[in-house]
Amino acid sequence: RPPRRVPAPLLFLFLLCLLLPAPAVVWEPSAAADDGPWRWPLAGEPRVIRAFDPPPERWLPGHRGVDLAADPGEEVLAAGDGRVAFAGRVAGTGVVSILHGELRTTYLPVDADVTRGDRVRAGDSIGALAAGGGHCGACLHWGLRRDRTYLDPLSLP
Repeated sequence: RPPRRVPAPLLFLFLLCLLLPAPAVVWEPSAAADDGPWRWPLAGEPRVIRAFDPPPERWLPGHRGVDLAADPGEEVLAAGDGRVAFAGRVAGTGVVSILHGELRTTYLPVDADVTRGDRVRAGDSIGALAAGGGHCGACLHWGLRRDRTYLDPLSLP
């Protein structure tokens, strides 16, 4: 019997879990960041095409960020001041993660112009939206965590 292949989306989620510690998923809509300034990760005020929808238990499926309408090649911006924690590929998808003190923002799919350790300011370009690398077609998936808890990134701007 031939070996079973792991579907690409499951492989991506597994590798992303290896990259980021397993979180305790709790929705805290009032847990806005207290250290600003914060801004949208795209120019203007992008349209939200899928909202934050965390699962009741961390191992269950859910949407641990928001999807913002964007076109491939569109500039992706740092949502706040911080330091790049990761900029690379996870299961073939470009991912950027930025530490902002106790908070971490994530952006995908992104063709990064930054590297690990780079300091960024709110509004700095971190790369361009990659074509066809996301789970939602033409969109930027934007995430936010405090420690091991996922938060709604729309609480920032």
